[in-house]
Amino acid sequence: MTTGDAIAAALYGNRFLTQPAPSTHFPDTGMSPVDAMRLVDEDLAMEGDPQRNLATFVTTWMEPEAQRLIAENLHRNFIDHAEYPISAEIEQRCVRMLADLFHAPGPTTGCRTQGSSEAIMLGALSLKWKWRERRKAAGRSTESPNLVFGGDVHVVWEKFCRYFDVEPRIVPLAEDKYTIGPDDVEPHLDENTIGVVAVVGTTFTGHKDDVVGINDLLLRFKQEHELDIPIHVDGASGGFVWPFLYPESKWDFRLEQVRSINVSGHKYGLVYPGIGWLVFREESDLAQDLVFYENYLGKTDATFTLNFSTGASMVLAQYYNFVRLGREGYTYVMRQMQANARALARHAAESGRFEVIGSDLEQLPLVAFKLAGKHTYDESDIAWQLAAERGWMVPAYTLPPNAEHVKILRALVKETMSREQVERLSRDMHDACETLDKKGGTHESERQQVKQGSGY
Repeated sequence: MTTGDAIAAALYGNRFLTQPAPSTHFPDTGMSPVDAMRLVDEDLAMEGDPQRNLATFVTTWMEPEAQRLIAENLHRNFIDHAEYPISAEIEQRCVRMLADLFHAPGPTTGCRTQGSSEAIMLGALSLKWKWRERRKAAGRSTESPNLVFGGDVHVVWEKFCRYFDVEPRIVPLAEDKYTIGPDDVEPHLDENTIGVVAVVGTTFTGHKDDVVGINDLLLRFKQEHELDIPIHVDGASGGFVWPFLYPESKWDFRLEQVRSINVSGHKYGLVYPGIGWLVFREESDLAQDLVFYENYLGKTDATFTLNFSTGASMVLAQYYNFVRLGREGYTYVMRQMQANARALARHAAESGRFEVIGSDLEQLPLVAFKLAGKHTYDESDIAWQLAAERGWMVPAYTLPPNAEHVKILRALVKETMSREQVERLSRDMHDACETLDKKGGTHESERQQVKQGSGY
């Protein structure tokens, strides 16, 4: 670029409109703030529209006041409690509020995390450490720990078992049985079981495991075999749904064997990505060997995390939502989403083309459905056609073993989805099927393309 061209670009445009973006080498020179912003914005313009992303559970919209609060606090490093003590106090306010929401019987403890994946790792580590304490106290071996969970869990549970040397005892699913209960769990229990995982709000169909039945089984097991096996509830999605849509449903600390719960603030907690929570039933349920005490910036802090530095802004955004909405507001938002999900489910069923899965059960605000009858195309073809015709991102996937032959579609209905959009999606689903009726299924290469969108 000549000097004259560079001057003209600075005055009238962006030189990277006609040059490739830096991608393989560290650039020799910089550019103006406006140029850098435009460069990134132009790349992001090619991504999917979050408003049409019905795959992700993660929050894609917050109120302007919350966005301002986040922007004004991006510089705060949450871990620096000595420097930012109010941020640390606000975290504990959120923990206490969640403990109250989950019916903890008394004072307890917990922490914020980057998301439910970190919360699950920490909660499961505490299960392992507490099991080891019990085994050592009884003079027994601490070899060969195992963890029992269903095939309906998030993959992070298998990651935990692999990373931290715990045997996974996975209960397989089956067609028309997409959650687990006591009869599924019992054959897998023994003295080396560190805990049982129960999911409230599964990723696959949005339902919950039979936590009450599993709790009753473990109480009986404790009495008959003198083995105290705890439950960890993975409420990544359901922990912010069930208290407001199904307040009488028992799944939390009202059940004696439920000792810890994780929940994602950045899902139905309605906060942008980067916030999860781990709450214990009682302080004694957290293994103290996992807590580190450090003298940093002149103050001794207790830390229970897998990472260290992290921003405080999403903690503050979570507290904003708690005080902004309260129980009444969260209930209103959840009911709004549920009403629209039920409308979408009704349209899908009435079309005659789809079979809706479990809409008469306690469920997240989503619609899980599959094709009814035989067709020359399948659910993956519909996902592709919806993306190609209207830009909707609706995931199609097979269920875990032993239900891997079942393929379903799943549409999340979130706070920003209006009834008009529900009606439009219903029409677009109908149109996509009509197109496929005429042309047949998509080519395998097209199916793979739809999985390149965000949310897959």
